[in-house]
Amino acid sequence: MENYDSMIVFYIGAWPVSMTIFSTWIVIALLALLSWFATRRMKVSQNVSRFQTFMEAVVLFVHQEIYETSNDNPKKYIGMALTLFLFIALCNVLTIIPGFRPPTASLSTTLAMSLVVFIAIPIYSVMNAGWKGYLHKFIEPTPLMLPINIFSDISSTLAMALRLYGNMISGTMFAFILTSFMPFLLPLPMTLLGLLTGTIQAYIFMLLAIVYTSSLPPQQPYIHKERR
Repeated sequence: MENYDSMIVFYIGAWPVSMTIFSTWIVIALLALLSWFATRRMKVSQNVSRFQTFMEAVVLFVHQEIYETSNDNPKKYIGMALTLFLFIALCNVLTIIPGFRPPTASLSTTLAMSLVVFIAIPIYSVMNAGWKGYLHKFIEPTPLMLPINIFSDISSTLAMALRLYGNMISGTMFAFILTSFMPFLLPLPMTLLGLLTGTIQAYIFMLLAIVYTSSLPPQQPYIHKERR
C-alpha cells in the first residue's frame, strides 16, 4: 500500500507538495466551487433547481442531526459539522476517479481533522457553560479524576482520527485486493460499496464531533421552534 504522504507531486520552491496535500487542495477547491454554485442563484419560490433542493436537503439533515444530538441551537455547530461531513463525503466520492488518492486515507489528514475537533471542544464548552463550568468538568465527580478526565478528552479525539483512517485505508486495501483477482466483475460493486461505507464514515465522524463539542449544555436551555 502506497504512503500518500511520501508521494511528492511537485515542489513550491524548496517545499515539497505531497499527494495528500495536493488532493486536499483539490477537495477544498471543489467544496468552494460547490458552495458558490449552490448559492449564486438561490430562490425561495417553489420553482427551484434540483441541485438547490439536494443541497437544502443535506443542510436540513445536518441541522436536524445537530439538534437531536446536542439539544442545542444547531446554528452554533452547523458550520463545523457540515464542513467535516462534506469534506469526508467528497473525498469518498472522488475515489471513483481513477488515480485520485483520498486525503482521508492518510493519517496526517484524519489527525488534523481530529485536532480541529479537539480545539473546538473548549471553545464550545466555554461558550455554553463559561470558563468556570468548563474547568469544573475536569474535577467531576471528584478532583482525583482530573488526570483521567484530561486523558479522556485527548484520547477520544485521537480515537476519531484512528477510526476514520483505519476504515478508509482498510476499505481501499480490500477493494484493491479483490479487484486484482477479479478485475472485470468487482470494480462496480466495490465502488458502490465504498461510496456507501465512506458516506457512513463521514456521518459518524460528524456525529462524534457534535457529541464532543456539545458535551457541556448551555446555561439557558434552547427552545426549538418547529418549521412550518
